[in-house]
Amino acid sequence: MSANKKLIRITTVPMALRYLLPGQMRYMSAHGFEVLMISANGRELESVIRNEQCRHLIVPMTRKITPWQDLRCLIRLIRIFRKERPDIVHTHTPKAGLLGMLAARFCGVRIRIHTVAGLPLMVEKGFRYRLLRLTEKLTYSSATQVWPNSHSLCDFIRAERLAPAAKLQVIGKGSTNGIDLDRFSVNALQEEKIQQARSAIGYSASNKYLLCIGRLVADKGIVELIRVFDRLQEKHPYLRLILVGDYEKNLDPLPADIESEIEKNTAIIHISWADEVEYFLHVADHFIFPSHREGFPNVLLQAGAMGLPVICSRIAGNVDIVTHLKTGLIFDDRDEADMFNQVEFSLSNPQKVSEMAAALEQEIRENYRRENIWQNLLEAYKSLVN
Repeated sequence: MSANKKLIRITTVPMALRYLLPGQMRYMSAHGFEVLMISANGRELESVIRNEQCRHLIVPMTRKITPWQDLRCLIRLIRIFRKERPDIVHTHTPKAGLLGMLAARFCGVRIRIHTVAGLPLMVEKGFRYRLLRLTEKLTYSSATQVWPNSHSLCDFIRAERLAPAAKLQVIGKGSTNGIDLDRFSVNALQEEKIQQARSAIGYSASNKYLLCIGRLVADKGIVELIRVFDRLQEKHPYLRLILVGDYEKNLDPLPADIESEIEKNTAIIHISWADEVEYFLHVADHFIFPSHREGFPNVLLQAGAMGLPVICSRIAGNVDIVTHLKTGLIFDDRDEADMFNQVEFSLSNPQKVSEMAAALEQEIRENYRRENIWQNLLEAYKSLVN
């Protein structure tokens, strides 16, 4: 492969570049690609450019349905592609995928890749479901390659006939970016920061801590989690729930009673955001992930790499990582009674869940090291351009 092949990577907002793909653009740049990043503006942009050491252009895409703004962004992308003449356009996130793939197809870019890391339509009904289905099919029809980031998500796309099977490919065993095992390791932690995390949650050795990391929105199963925790708290007064993540009141607000319970219940500890989640994973006793839809959740890799017992919902993505009663505990999606029972099992069987956590950690270290994912992706790129 010649050293001047141009690769454009696009996400709707810079948060995705910062937290979903860290290090990946820099790696591709170091291995023979000229990399250009595109996203909207945002607070993470400065650190993204500094860390990836690649060019970046701002296209003010939104995560909402904004037809006129979307049209302006589409025109802006077409102009960029005509000027840059990329060999590959690779998009992530729904809006960037739709606009990026349409623009790349219009401009005749030969290799057009869209990574699917979760499908919002999985939790929608009625008009919104039909609209989301239409936009996904339009994105996939404009792409030459569709890369679901898990095998179960690939199976769903194939079963729903959203894309031809010939376009579908899962890179390696799945995952968008793998996991940095040098970072997510107990041996890499600093004692001072461990103490800071304990201070932030008011740590007491007499309590047990149930941790959930993710946006505080209905799609992440927060409503069911709060209801289940209220029941658990009655039986286990020593139990505490740590929620690490921000509200998204404009996009997917929680019901008022659930938000009020989070803020008023002294056994629920809300940490609005944390860049170094590994410290909360270290001080917690159990990890719970009740999300309704995922592609291949990084946070399960992170919890598993830190040796934390995992309890998660039975959905695409989660089931690619966790095997029930072998490497973790799985409850039926949105089933509060099943969630309650699995947390109870985790609390009552510390030796068993510790063994499962050790098995999950071993699987993650063998299969999902970040550098291995990057190498698989690089080989796929080279195969396509050649």
